[in-house]
Amino acid sequence: MQNFLDPAILFFVFGVFAGFARSNLEIPQAISRFLSLYLLMALGLKGGFALNKSGLTPEVAVSLGTAILLAVVIPLIGYNLLRRVLGGFDAAAIAATYGSVSAVTFITATQYMEHNGHPFGAHMAAAMALMESPAIIMAVIFANMLRRERAAAEPSSAENTTPLGKILHESFTDGAQLLLLGAMLVGIITGEAGKTVMAPFSVDLFKGMLSFFLLDMGLMAARNMHELRGKSPWIVAYGLLGPVTHASLALGLCLLFGIGPGDGALLMVLAASASYIAVPAVLRFAIPEANPSLYFGLSLGLTFPINILFGIPVYVAVAQAVLA
Repeated sequence: MQNFLDPAILFFVFGVFAGFARSNLEIPQAISRFLSLYLLMALGLKGGFALNKSGLTPEVAVSLGTAILLAVVIPLIGYNLLRRVLGGFDAAAIAATYGSVSAVTFITATQYMEHNGHPFGAHMAAAMALMESPAIIMAVIFANMLRRERAAAEPSSAENTTPLGKILHESFTDGAQLLLLGAMLVGIITGEAGKTVMAPFSVDLFKGMLSFFLLDMGLMAARNMHELRGKSPWIVAYGLLGPVTHASLALGLCLLFGIGPGDGALLMVLAASASYIAVPAVLRFAIPEANPSLYFGLSLGLTFPINILFGIPVYVAVAQAVLA
């Protein structure tokens, strides 16, 4: 219940209500893009300032390594499971969407933890950045394998495979991801002096900007839920149960590697989240055979609102109980 008293969450709920009411309330796309870039820049600066103070430790390396492992294992499991109920291209696209991460879900989780006094490592912003690309790369590999199989069975229908090098370049030079890492580097270099100078930008404005952006996300979520109508119950079940399973996998790895409750909670949040911006944008080019309404509708219309409203408090509570 405490989560629903957070102004940012209430603005998200209001956005969902306005979307369902078919209001003409709308955030211009340019402003929405600015808000997302602001949040990533502020998050990167916060992480950089904290890393300047703490330095790179073995604990940091373990958390980052676990993040990369999750980014590889989750799409691999998802693809092989979804192939049982979906065509290969759709399975690869959904696996990539759920194998990657949602920056806004992560940012909302950090705000929730700060508000409730749960400490976490600033390096987790880097973990989020590292988890962005592996799922995309794996999905392209899966799709290229499927195209080769189809070409071998039906030579007349041979298709060009998507160049992996091009996808790698797009994944690692994505503007949002570069901004996050660049801001983190600026924070590491400037340290306490930079933190003092940038506090009005990266701290004082942050909550208001997040609230404004979550209002926009609520509108988008409500307007994309119709994409789930008529879809297989198995697909909807994956959108509901997949995140819980992925978070449980993250929890198990945190227990295995001795990761603390703060970093563990954020790894659970990252594992449970699904991309609705970066990955769908790449998939439209990389896997045009997949149905966008499946992977975009599931991630934004189902998984994102559930994580924002209910998932984050649950993952944090479980991590505090199990990993403390």
